Amino acid sequence: MSAGVRADGIARHLNALAEPAARAALLRCCGSRSWVEQMLAGRPFADDSGVFATAERCWWSLGTNDRLEAFAAHPRIGERADDTWARAEQSGMAGADIAMRRAFSDGNRAYEERFGHVFLICATGRGADDLAAELQRRLGNDPASELRIAAGEQAKITRLRLEKLVTT
Repeated sequence: MSAGVRADGIARHLNALAEPAARAALLRCCGSRSWVEQMLAGRPFADDSGVFATAERCWWSLGTNDRLEAFAAHPRIGERADDTWARAEQSGMAGADIAMRRAFSDGNRAYEERFGHVFLICATGRGADDLAAELQRRLGNDPASELRIAAGEQAKITRLRLEKLVTT
């Protein structure tokens, strides 16, 4: 668990929320409505470990369309994000120069044409050069492999966002 997260604070927080508020909080963590419904069905959570285990189990049980729905909830890396969490997660792009931003925009377009979904990466703590290199590397993947990689990145993002429910 990240520093600053109270023991079992996530479970307590999610358990205490009325269903509409819990749904909204979970949807902010992962844009798949099926994932959210499964998480709601998993309440009450005994502890934070239970929240994380349920989140993982639910995520990996989803089909491709549910995963694509979650991916679509993310702004493209390098574009202005309206959501404060996404903006903070992508802060490594904040200082990127115009050439890097243009290259990233071109890379995003090529990625979406190849794979049919937004380039998804857990960008927290990563700089523009690192993100651009990973985008270029992943363009060489086959679609099935890339879908699994992107799903793994979404799982990382979801966990970080679940932690943010009680730290931000």
